[in-house]
Amino acid sequence: MTAEDGAWSVSVCRRVRDIPPAAWDACANPPDLPFNPFIAHAFLSALEESGSATAKKGWAPCHLALRDDEGGVAAVLPCYMKSHSYGEFVFDHPFADAYERAGGRYYPKLQTAVPFTPVTGRRFLVRPDVDAAQARALLAAAAVELEKANDASSWHVTFATRDEWEALGGLGLLQRTDTQYHWHNRGYASFDDFLASLASRKRKAVRKEREQARASGVAFEWLTGADIEEAHWDAFFAFYMDTGSRKWGRPYLTRAFFSLIGEAMAERILLVMAMRDGEPIAGALNFIGGDTLYGRYWGCLENQAFLHFEACYYQAIDFAIAHKLAHVEAGAQGEHKLARGYAPETTYSLHHFASPGLARAVERYLEQEREAVAQDQEALAAALPFRRCVEPE
Repeated sequence: MTAEDGAWSVSVCRRVRDIPPAAWDACANPPDLPFNPFIAHAFLSALEESGSATAKKGWAPCHLALRDDEGGVAAVLPCYMKSHSYGEFVFDHPFADAYERAGGRYYPKLQTAVPFTPVTGRRFLVRPDVDAAQARALLAAAAVELEKANDASSWHVTFATRDEWEALGGLGLLQRTDTQYHWHNRGYASFDDFLASLASRKRKAVRKEREQARASGVAFEWLTGADIEEAHWDAFFAFYMDTGSRKWGRPYLTRAFFSLIGEAMAERILLVMAMRDGEPIAGALNFIGGDTLYGRYWGCLENQAFLHFEACYYQAIDFAIAHKLAHVEAGAQGEHKLARGYAPETTYSLHHFASPGLARAVERYLEQEREAVAQDQEALAAALPFRRCVEPE
């Protein structure tokens, strides 16, 4: 498919590597914006080349590339034709069930997202010297055309930025919100400095959890860059498979994915390993952004009280403070993060439905849902564990 608009053309790319890394990254991570590892060419390419995000797995790549009159890549829109709704973290199963009960066919659907990654980031990746509003409008029109050409029921843009959410809402896409929990660095000099900002009871609880996580001789190591070896990935993959099999039923990522990102993005990776007697018993995989540490996967081979909280939440805070990172995002859901200083934050998604009837029904539902999300966040913010004299962001 190729769509033309004056000097611009839009084409479909069946693999990320069909676009040169430098051209993709010039749109995805320009130097004036904080680096986001998940929209980088290396990360998305690793998902595809490792067999993790492929048509066989229900994630058929169909990325849209906007080119200027000289054929240069002016903007890209990561897209996948989906045959299911797994690995998205913005749940539309009720829409699918209702539509199919009414005689419709919900799949395939078009998804603009980073597979298996509930992290907010730009989805309309526009080169800095290109008019962003025009590029978004052209790519949105091309996405709707792609939806129609494939007889897809819908197009979904998940974990978009607020700016994109507002702009695309103005173009007629339906707007949805949800809640995650993020930690914010208020200039803390150390973890103890962070603890001092908590109410006394909460502070004592966190200290107790950290002590119990280290019981029976458990110690924690930070591995980045060249320190991460294939043996570490072997150990972490065992953790990932154990947790994924219990939690999701079928882990999404292949073993090859971890080797590929280890080769291409080692300096952007923090692997937290829990060790006992020199042997790894648990681990947490994080990605290092320009101003944010992103916690992604964790796993363990034995149960120990608060090991998960220490590996995923407290070690992340420790690292962020030590490296002067402004935020920690520790993944989707998890109201239990609130008591550990992670504040409620809004996430944004956009939705287009080919069926006018389905669109009207979903629009009514989303209006009520947005109000409920806003009300819940007010109550959650009031429950943050900070001392009253410290105002949470």
